[in-house]
Amino acid sequence: MIPNPQLTNPLRAEDFNSEHFPTWCPGCGDFGIWASLKNALVKLNLPPHRVVLVFGIGCSGNFSSFVKGNVFHSLHGRALPAAIGAKLANHELDVIVIGGDGDGFAEGLNHFIQTVRSNINITYVVHDNHVYSLTVGQASPTSMKGFKGKAHPEGAFEYQLNPISLAITSGGTFVARGFAGDIPHLSDLIVQGVKHRGFSFIDVMQPCPTFNPELSYDWYRQRIYKLETTGYMPDNHFKAWEISQQPFDEKIPLGVFYREERDILEDHFPQLSRAPLVKHDLSKIDITSLLEEFM
Repeated sequence: MIPNPQLTNPLRAEDFNSEHFPTWCPGCGDFGIWASLKNALVKLNLPPHRVVLVFGIGCSGNFSSFVKGNVFHSLHGRALPAAIGAKLANHELDVIVIGGDGDGFAEGLNHFIQTVRSNINITYVVHDNHVYSLTVGQASPTSMKGFKGKAHPEGAFEYQLNPISLAITSGGTFVARGFAGDIPHLSDLIVQGVKHRGFSFIDVMQPCPTFNPELSYDWYRQRIYKLETTGYMPDNHFKAWEISQQPFDEKIPLGVFYREERDILEDHFPQLSRAPLVKHDLSKIDITSLLEEFM
């Protein structure tokens, strides 16, 4: 853990800047997510030493060098298991996972589904640019059918994965979608996600002007709308799934699709009720009998 630093009062977004400035391509939507996360942490009054930030691999994973906190850069598709371990070790810290659509919905898809089911109290923010950008333009699970890249010169033929509907049907208790081009709105979604008691999933529409230029900021702005402006209430499981099925190339709803309160994974471990595991006294625990049984 990083020590409790001397911070400005009140907390500022600049307090989360590392010594490295982002190296993303000009116009990359990652910049908007970077700014939104820092703004959200300021609104939550969560200084860097109170936050665990776990990253996957990809352009989103490079984020780990550009933000200050208790940072862990995991393996490809394995950010969620690492985050679960961190949360169970010290559930007093807020754990936020940053991943990408290839990282989280291809290599890490089963981890995603099982973490949704567990309802552990962490927040998952996905940079969803519908392409593998760090490896220069292959189709990802969320690429639109017909997308042409280095691995699909004649166009992707697989059905486009819908992470929102997948999270809803897997039992998600906070399922939302944001847009990297709307920093205030995305910041608010992250705030809501961190405050939610349970697993919070935020799928962020993130333009990639280098390897997926067709899905530009203008392309998104012609299609996005905010659910909260329509009178929509995110409390109906079936309605949430129905809204998530709107054709992606026609209408893209933003906001909270579904939210409910239920028991979280930590509730089932009485050991956590006394204190975080990292604060338990292990000096008087004798595991000799266990070693004898299994060795």
